[in-house]
Amino acid sequence: MKNNFCVIMAGGIGSRFWPMSRTDFPKQFIDILGTGRSLIQQTYDRFQNIVPTENFLIVTNSLYKDLVLEQLPDLNEKQVLLEPFRRNTAPCIEYANQIIQKKNPDANIIVTPADHLVMDKVEFSRVINQGIDFVSSQDALLTLGINPSRPDTGYGYIQKDTEKISNIENLNKVKTFTEKPNIEMAKFFIESGEFSWNSGIFLWSLKSIQKAFSLYLPEVFQLFNNYKEDYGNDTEIESINKIYAECENISIDYGIMEKSDNVFVLAADFGWSDLGTWGSLYANSNKDENANAINGEMSFLFDCKNSLINVPNKKLVVAQGLDGYIIVESNDTLLICKKEDEQNIKLYVEEVKEKINNSK
Repeated sequence: MKNNFCVIMAGGIGSRFWPMSRTDFPKQFIDILGTGRSLIQQTYDRFQNIVPTENFLIVTNSLYKDLVLEQLPDLNEKQVLLEPFRRNTAPCIEYANQIIQKKNPDANIIVTPADHLVMDKVEFSRVINQGIDFVSSQDALLTLGINPSRPDTGYGYIQKDTEKISNIENLNKVKTFTEKPNIEMAKFFIESGEFSWNSGIFLWSLKSIQKAFSLYLPEVFQLFNNYKEDYGNDTEIESINKIYAECENISIDYGIMEKSDNVFVLAADFGWSDLGTWGSLYANSNKDENANAINGEMSFLFDCKNSLINVPNKKLVVAQGLDGYIIVESNDTLLICKKEDEQNIKLYVEEVKEKINNSK
C-alpha cells in the first residue's frame, strides 16, 4: 500500500452544471447529491482504504487552493499542486509524476477526476486493487472501462481486443478509442459487445507512464523534467508558471493512450457516472411516482413528469404541465431548460455573459 499514489484532477470549472457551479466555486466542491460530502470529498473517501493519506495529490487551479485544503483537511499544502491555468490532462498528470518521482520511484499511480459518482464502493475497491496488482507487475497503461447500459452519446468508447491476455476477468488489450459518437454509432457499439464507456480513470506504474511520456509527448516530458530540482522547493510555483506558459494543451487520451501499444482496459460495473450534466444527475437521483427528481422541500408540482427540480430548501416553487424539464435555482439565478437541450447550456451561459458585459 505504501507504493500506491492517487492523483485527483480537480481543476475544472463545471460549466455544464451552471448556475450551481460557478468559476469561483465549481461543481467538484459542491454537495450536488445532498449526501453531506462534496464530489471531491467523496472521491477522496473512496480511495482512503487503498492509498495512504500522505500519498494523495490534488492537481487544481491556483484559484481553488483554499477550497481544497478546507474540504480535505487531512492533506497539507504540498499535496495540492497548483496549475496557473488549464492545459488539459496530460500536463496535469506529468506535473504529478514529477512530484511522485521525488517521493517514490517505485510508485503505482491511480489518476481520477474529482467529480465522478460511484455507487458500489466495495466493488470499486476490488476493481482498483485488481488493476494495481496488474500494473505493478507489467509495463502497462490501464484504463477502467464501464459496462455500458445504453447507447449514450455523451461518453467516449473503448473497443477491446477479444484475445485473452490475462487471468484477470474482463481485462483486455485496447483495440480502439472513439470520442463521443452519434446515436447510430453508439447503438452499433452496444450491440457488438466489444465496447466499454471510457471512465477517465487510469492506473499505471510511475516507470510505465514516464516511459510513455518520453516516447509520445517528449516535449511535455522534457519541459517538466528541466525543472525537476525545483519541485517541493520555494521555486516550484515560479517554475510551474514558466512551464505552463510554454506547455502544449493536450489530453492524456490523445497524447498517449491512443498512441501507445501497451494500453489495456479493465471493464467493470460499480454504479459509475461522470455527473457531467444535469441530465446525468437526474439519471442518478431518486424520483417520485411521476419520474420527477426533486431537491427542494418547498417544490410543488402539478401535472409534471420526467423533470429535475434542484432549488434551495426555502425557495418556493410551483410548476405545472412540465414534461422533461430542468429547473435549477442557485446564486440568485434561475435556469429553466428542456432536458433534451441541456448540451446548449454552456452556449447559453456564454451568450448571457456577453450580453451582460456589453450592457455595462
